[in-house]
Amino acid sequence: RLTGQQQEINNLMQRKNAVEEENACLKNEFSTLNQKFKDKSQELKDTEECAQKKEEQNRLVIKNLEEENKGLNICCADLLSDLEKLRKQEAQWKTEKSGNDARMKNLETDLAEAREHIKELRSMCSNLSSQVAVKQKELFPKDFDVIRAK
Repeated sequence: RLTGQQQEINNLMQRKNAVEEENACLKNEFSTLNQKFKDKSQELKDTEECAQKKEEQNRLVIKNLEEENKGLNICCADLLSDLEKLRKQEAQWKTEKSGNDARMKNLETDLAEAREHIKELRSMCSNLSSQVAVKQKELFPKDFDVIRAK
């Protein structure tokens, strides 16, 4: 009976040692998993902080872009307004140019008519000068006769 109990004690001691070894392995595994958990938790925390920073940077970039867009919209509106004014001015200038072109054409026509009239007057003047010369030649002997008669 003592041997049986001794055998049982030996078996129980072996089982105790096996359980303690398994327990030590499980503690090691737990410790490793716990460290991995802490590492992953820190990694997650770092990732969340990084994501928050990125999100904040993105918000700032979006805000700056919206401000820049607002400024560009104002600039575009000003440019469109200037363009509209220039188009109106161009239309006014075209109207004025059209009127000036018509006046210039009329003046050119008047000038051509005036030149033609001057040409006619010069011709008449030339004819009259010729007639005067002829009359002076005719009068010359008569003047001479008048002087002789005196």
